[in-house]
Amino acid sequence: MGTASIHEGVRRMRFSSLLERTEAKELTQEAAAEMLGMSVRTFQRWASRYEAEGDAGLSDRRLGRPSPKRAPRAELERMLGLYRDKYADFRIKHFHEQMQKRHDYVLGYTVTKLALHAAGLVMKAPRRSAHRKKRPRRPMRGMLLHQDGSRHVWIDGLPPLDLIVTMDDATSEIYSMFLVEEEGTASTFRALRDVISEHGLFCALYTDRGSHYFHTPKAGGKVSKTQQTQVGRALAHLGIEHIAAYSPEARGRSERMFGTLQGRLPKDLRLAGITTVEAANGWLTSHYIAEHNARFAIQAEQEGTAFVADAHEAWRETLCVIEERTVGNDNTIAWNGRRLQLPESRLRPHFVKATVRLHEYPDGTTSVFLGPHRLATFGTDGVQISPDAPEPGRVLGAVKDKPLAGRAKCASLTAPARAAVEIVRVGTKKRASSRTKKLTRRADATATTVA
Repeated sequence: MGTASIHEGVRRMRFSSLLERTEAKELTQEAAAEMLGMSVRTFQRWASRYEAEGDAGLSDRRLGRPSPKRAPRAELERMLGLYRDKYADFRIKHFHEQMQKRHDYVLGYTVTKLALHAAGLVMKAPRRSAHRKKRPRRPMRGMLLHQDGSRHVWIDGLPPLDLIVTMDDATSEIYSMFLVEEEGTASTFRALRDVISEHGLFCALYTDRGSHYFHTPKAGGKVSKTQQTQVGRALAHLGIEHIAAYSPEARGRSERMFGTLQGRLPKDLRLAGITTVEAANGWLTSHYIAEHNARFAIQAEQEGTAFVADAHEAWRETLCVIEERTVGNDNTIAWNGRRLQLPESRLRPHFVKATVRLHEYPDGTTSVFLGPHRLATFGTDGVQISPDAPEPGRVLGAVKDKPLAGRAKCASLTAPARAAVEIVRVGTKKRASSRTKKLTRRADATATTVA
């Protein structure tokens, strides 16, 4: 027996009792109709039907008749067929969106869900657990960002990859998203560069306790407050607070977001015909992030933003791997299995035993610094690529298209300063021995004696 039949039986019993009281002049028809929640005219019609047909006259004549507003059977069959043939691994909400976007589908989400349940194509979701109170969101954009990675088969035919996502706590808006082979320091710096270059510096970053984020002296314990990773050093330099999460539940917003992405993104990449990581990253940046934010991002509690522009772009030389090295006797530096040859410089005759600073950027290039001075930049193969790198076979100091012969001889950059000048006496007469001999230095080695 359905709910409608039960309600009908109750209504019959109540109507019979109230009808008897109206006939006995205990109630007026207006009062009885109000108690039944109907109009006086409806009460009078029911009384007439009850007098003519008995209990059968009180039956709901809508029961057993198809609703004039029900969904067309042909459209439901088309929807079920498309789900079986093309979208069998889609979640209901995602499937409904794709039907509206690609197949001119006009039926509502609830109708679609009930039809899929009735056909046995989708199981009903289990009952949810007890209510838990969520951590309040930060009230303004840029106050707290979440960053995390999820390993999954994102592209059909390729092995599992890490999807690195950086999102805002206040709005759940995704600022950066890309695929890499393995999450680490380089991927973290790449994501932070994407965010800061576009939006500016933010207040705090919330991450797990991965080894590229924190040093954890004891497995599963608290993170170190004294030892810093490359990421920790960069965030501290930029004034960004780094917050460690100690459980998956603490990163609930990131976990729920990745649940949504794992259910949707592989299907969307497949529908877009994407089969390579490079194409996927380009499509994520140009297409998917905006579509995802339009669908899932919410309004922040307060207007405005906590992002601050980095006027001096300090992030460019901060969001990279920075280490110190000592220069060898041949003016080279050992770095990642390569020898980086430092070029000649006017800063000093040579750099032997000097302590220099190396910056390795997310694109694989490396720059060498002595204090604030950039000495050279090298590519991933260890070859110098900085603009001031000398051309092969060219002598430093030679003028282009003019031979070095015939020009005044220049002192070597590594020679002492005295080698480039000549000491010349002024005057032709011999001075008295009691007088100090006055000497003058002239920069031109071919200068003549002043008479």
